[in-house]
Amino acid sequence: MVRARRGQEGQGAIQIQIARKSAPLGHAGLSFKGQVSYLGGKSTHTKESRAMAQGKKGLTYADAGVDIDAGNALVERIKPAAKKTARSGVMSGLGGFGAMFDLKGAGYNDPILVAATDGVGTKLRIAIDTDNVATVGIDLVAMCVNDLVCQGAEPLFFLDYFATGKLKLDNAASIIEGIAKGCELSGCALIGGETAEMPGMYEDGDFDLAGFAVGAMERGSDLPSGVKAGDVLLGLASDGVHSNGYSLVRKTVDLSGFKWSDIAPFSDDTLGNELLKPTRLYVKSVLSAIRSGGVHALAHITGGGLTENLPRVLPEGLGADIDLTAWTLPPVFKWLSETAQLSQHELLKTFNSGIGMIVVADAAHADALKTLLEGEGETVYTLGTVTTGGGVTYEGALV
Repeated sequence: MVRARRGQEGQGAIQIQIARKSAPLGHAGLSFKGQVSYLGGKSTHTKESRAMAQGKKGLTYADAGVDIDAGNALVERIKPAAKKTARSGVMSGLGGFGAMFDLKGAGYNDPILVAATDGVGTKLRIAIDTDNVATVGIDLVAMCVNDLVCQGAEPLFFLDYFATGKLKLDNAASIIEGIAKGCELSGCALIGGETAEMPGMYEDGDFDLAGFAVGAMERGSDLPSGVKAGDVLLGLASDGVHSNGYSLVRKTVDLSGFKWSDIAPFSDDTLGNELLKPTRLYVKSVLSAIRSGGVHALAHITGGGLTENLPRVLPEGLGADIDLTAWTLPPVFKWLSETAQLSQHELLKTFNSGIGMIVVADAAHADALKTLLEGEGETVYTLGTVTTGGGVTYEGALV
């Protein structure tokens, strides 16, 4: 894993380093040491050189708000978690500028690469405000790898970007350990990352995350493929709100008068904990379904809900008919709907509403796929069928 101070090299199958960024004295991330720096083509003396000329102590990176020692300590903290994600294809002996992956070593003959990137959105605001950051790393991985698998790809490796105003060692380690856990559960290697401490860009307690996943599939096995009228829609249950719609979630909580530390009106846990439940990882169960045969398409239900995500995998001229009584709306969505007075239309195009992934299955394989997915630990609902026409048509009402 490359997570690096430049020029510092780790050991073992995964190389671990840490890169730091802040507001430099030089140009575009390049800091100049010594007596002269060049800014915009002009020779200028730095503050450090002027101070030294006057016999005063020069500035340090710590004076600018960047703690290199904390960054190095973070590297040591995350090494064990990162090493747990090692898998076939990860190459050793890396330097500090990139990470390498051997597709043949991972068992591929004629691979097509698939890439995805995403973030966690304003769910992070709840994590920051409640000082509970342990699972947002899982969210980050899930948002990327669940997208990859919809193309028929196996996630191979993952990189993250973690930016903060002030590096807090325990919180940063918890976040990256969560990322590593998500990778471990998805079978992909945490092969690289960047930790950027940027005072002046973020408040001390604030941070943001971005994730980048790369997967592969053999040529000709990409999805969607062969979708036709009569295919069966199998819905895989979500584990809550996942990572979309949180601007509306936070607005609803503000209107409700509840605090994050209050017991949620729909469970025995706090409202904050309920809304921080991590996004479900569907990778291993869905890959098993793909390999068994009969899967024509997959739709990850994220921003836009069922209404906007399912049509993304349907060919022109085809739509979907969904029976809303096929599953029970989870309590968290009932509470959000009632508190914010959301229409059913708004609910279905904003949230996953209890369905995190849809498998478009050949009718002849639907029962077998449902049984297989349930055996993999999924809760599966038969939602409806693919139809001629366009868009998503709903029958019944969410209850």
